[in-house]
Order: sequence, then structure tokens, then C-alpha cells
Amino acid sequence: MTDAKPPSGAVRGTTVSVEGTPVHRFLGIPYAEPPSGSRRFRPPAPAARRQEVRDCTTQGPAAPQNPESHAPPGTEPRTWSEHDCLNLNIWTPAVEDAARPVMVWVHGGAYLSGSNSDAMYDGGGLAAASGTVVVTVNYRLGALGFLHLGDVLGSGYEDSSHLGLLDLVEALRWIQGNIGAFGGDPGNVTLFGESAGAAAVGTLLGMPSSSGLFRRAIMQSGTAERYRSQLESTRICEEFLALCGLDRARAREVLTLPVERILTAQEELVRRAGEATFAVPLPFQPTVGTPSLPLPPLDAVRGGLNTGVDLLLGTNLNEGSFAVEMRPGTAADPDYPDRAAAVLSGAGVPRAAASGYAEALTRLLGREPAGKELLEAAIADSVYRQPSNRLLDARSGAAGRTFSYLFTWRSPAMGGKLGACHALEIPFVFRHADSPQAAFLTRGKAPTSISNAMSGAWAAFAQAGTPRMPGLEWPEYGPQRATMILDETPRVDADPRRELREFFDAVRLRPAS
Repeated sequence: MTDAKPPSGAVRGTTVSVEGTPVHRFLGIPYAEPPSGSRRFRPPAPAARRQEVRDCTTQGPAAPQNPESHAPPGTEPRTWSEHDCLNLNIWTPAVEDAARPVMVWVHGGAYLSGSNSDAMYDGGGLAAASGTVVVTVNYRLGALGFLHLGDVLGSGYEDSSHLGLLDLVEALRWIQGNIGAFGGDPGNVTLFGESAGAAAVGTLLGMPSSSGLFRRAIMQSGTAERYRSQLESTRICEEFLALCGLDRARAREVLTLPVERILTAQEELVRRAGEATFAVPLPFQPTVGTPSLPLPPLDAVRGGLNTGVDLLLGTNLNEGSFAVEMRPGTAADPDYPDRAAAVLSGAGVPRAAASGYAEALTRLLGREPAGKELLEAAIADSVYRQPSNRLLDARSGAAGRTFSYLFTWRSPAMGGKLGACHALEIPFVFRHADSPQAAFLTRGKAPTSISNAMSGAWAAFAQAGTPRMPGLEWPEYGPQRATMILDETPRVDADPRRELREFFDAVRLRPAS
């Protein structure tokens, strides 16, 4: 057993050996008061100080959620609790006043699922190999974390559509006040995440209340553009209430509905969203024009908010392959060019211009793409890569440093159909590429060299703001759009997949007709 004595109250954890290195582990530490009862749909409240020593030797519960429809084989549904979900885990090489870099992980899951207790996010390996303090955080999900109730319930609920993000802000405040007792430096915090976790990081870059809470950020397959207008968010709220058997007149009843009923309505909303897109269904998103998120995050970043934060940002080559391969087909589905056009339309590309995207992809590949190939690329660009490029551009002139990567190692899963798919880089960063949890994607063929290089680069960035690769300089993004290609043989490329970026830039610059 190992004890730590942060200002929030003493905690007891365990010491484990990871690759021969001792790591102290503290699990399920509450960072906020329970978000249930009268606190449902309300901003988080700081956790009260506890007098007795808290046992932190077992994982805390996840936020309420439905089982994932496309979870990896063998995955069991997560244990969740509305009452106790706002907790975090800490792995540290030493409980002492060492001022080590702190890496705070935000899990993905489309703002619908995920947990800091998922085995893939066990921070022991990364902490042991890098000497950093690794923290993983839970936050509210789905309707309980992102339902816009401000227009139907009024005062006190204006920020209900991004409670999950305000949870992360509260967790960062807890870390600032307490991480020193775990050997961490509260002045050197790196916030990092993947998918929705990276979108949360990107949104926090544009959220005023996050200012000063983290020094660096790493976004893996994320965006600063995942938000909605108040009008659209209210429409979705009303649809959700109807699925709960409520209307505006009875909207306040959602405050006391059994959480299981909320999850049932949430699952139907997700199903409808899935039928309406060939990309990734994202029914729950933050709302712009609200007290905590007054501006679109990208605009806030362009305006200089969090300008001093160093940023490492990248995507995987085949971000859209899961959506292409896993979505059940129907007889009503159009052909692939029309599906790609629908996806591009959702990203602001007029349908009349969609053929230009296929032409740009043909120039890039040196051949005409197959149907699935076209759709996969359209999803990758619309949802992930081009939003990432726009955030990189918005950082031009920022005081902090900016770095870019493209992960290209191909998964052998499903006969190679998934390619360098969404989330494939996670086990490399956390040094779990050979774990049973990663087996579906890596098939035991993950090169150790990539894991060593990526985990080392992430830790070096957390330490001093510059990612480092063995024997290879990682330049800042800059005017050349320098990007590290992460594969068995890493290399630096200037403006990779330029043809597709230029297509999107030209469409967005074109005046509306």
C-alpha cells in the first residue's frame, strides 16, 4: 500500500511493478461532488475535503452509458454510476515533491461512451517508461453531459450542453491543487485525448474557463469544430424529451427520470443519428453562444485564447474505415460516390462540388479510387483531417509551439481492410500494443519501435514542449506544414495529402452563390 496526502484528503493506493519499475497507483479519486440528484444537469461542484483516508485501490465507475454497438470482441459492458462517476486515476513513479510533468488523458467515445478505467488507458507503462505522472479522467457523457436544456428549463441550465467539458475543467482545477502530493508539477500539465477526448481538448482550447489550467495539449484525431448552434441544440433537446415521453410543458421531469430511461431514449436518438449519416453519428455536442462557450472554439483560438499552450495535433491515415466497414448496409443506400457526397455536404462541401473531391483524391493516389476508398477518405477528411488542418492554421502566430503528425501504420485486422484506422495509435502511446485489449487491431504484429518512439515523443513534449524522435528532428508545423509521418520508418513530410487540403480550402474560400 502507498499513501499520498493531497489537500483534498489523504488517499491510499497500491504499488505495482511495470517492466521492472515501481509505479504507485491511485484509482477512483473523486474530483467533484456527485452529479446526481439536485446536481443533475448542473455544473460540477468541487469535491469536499475528506477527513479519513480514502481507499483508492480499485477503479471508480464510469459515467452512465449504453454498451457500445461496435465494441472489440470480448469487451464487457462498463460498470457505471451517475452518483460516483466524476473520478480520476493517477499513476506516478514516486510520491514525493519531484515536480514531474503531468499528462492528463481524456478518453474518446463520441461523447457517448468510454471510461478512465478501460485497460487500454492504464497509465502504468507510460509513467514507468517516461517518468511522468499520468492521470485519466471520467466526465459526464450523452444527455447527462451534453443535452442543451437552457432554452427549455431556463436559469441554471444555460451550460448543460457542455457539462462534460466543465467536468474536465473541474478535474484540471483539482489537479492544480493536489497533484504536487503525487510528485507532479501543477505548472506543467499536458492535456491529451483521442477522438471525442481530443475534440474535448480542442474545445477547451477555445473555452475561457480553461485558461491557465494546462500548459500543453495533444489532440489525437480531434477537432475544435464539434459544436452546434443553440437553435439546433434545442431541436435535438426537444426530440430527446419526446423520446422520454415529455414535451416542453413537462421538461422539468427529466431532472428526476430514472437514469435507465434517459439511456433508453439516448440509444434511440443515437440510432436515428446513425441512420441519417454515412459517417460517425454525433448526436450530443456542446453549444456555442452559451456562458461557458460564447464563441466557436476555432474563432476563440484565432483570437488568441490559450495562445501560449503548446500543441501537438494529428490524425490517422484511415480515420473513416470503421464507419465504412462496420456500418450495416441497407437496400436504400445510394452508391459510394453519392454517400461520399452526403458526407462532404455535412462538412460544407456543396454536392455540385463533390466530384472535385474525387478528382483530387485521384490525383493524390495516381489512380481512380475504389468506392469504399472514396467514402473512407471523405469521412476522414470531413470529420477529422481537415478540421485538424484548420486548427493548425488557426494557430499561426500563436505564442506556443505547434507540431503535426500523420499515423500510417496499417492494422492487419480484417485482412487489412481497416488500414491505419481510428484509435489504432492509442496502444502505441500507452505502450500496450501487445496487450490482449489491443489484439483485435494489432494481431500481435505491432512494431515495438513505433510504441517506443510515440510514447517517448509524447512524454518529451509533455516535459519541454517539443516531441522528439530517435535520430530524427521533429520540426514545428510552420508555413511548410511540416508533419511527422509515424510508421515503422518515420519521416518528415511537408503538407501530406496536399491535394485534398487544397480542395477543401478552395471550396471554403469560394463565395456563396
